[in-house]
Amino acid sequence: MTASSSTLDVTPTLTALDRCDRCGAQAYIRAVLASGGALIFCNHHGRDVEASLRPQTVEWIDESARIN
Repeated sequence: MTASSSTLDVTPTLTALDRCDRCGAQAYIRAVLASGGALIFCNHHGRDVEASLRPQTVEWIDESARIN
């Protein structure tokens, strides 16, 4: 019997502990940069930088739909 294992390269979901890099509010947007690294933003600051930052990203994760 052989066992196989696989690993998934999954970006974790943002939690209440994740804070905006600009203001410290709860983060709902993660921008994974093509150059490496990631930035996280609250909805307000994510929208402010989206147009200029998005072309530099490989992934834009928007969880703002979770806002009540």
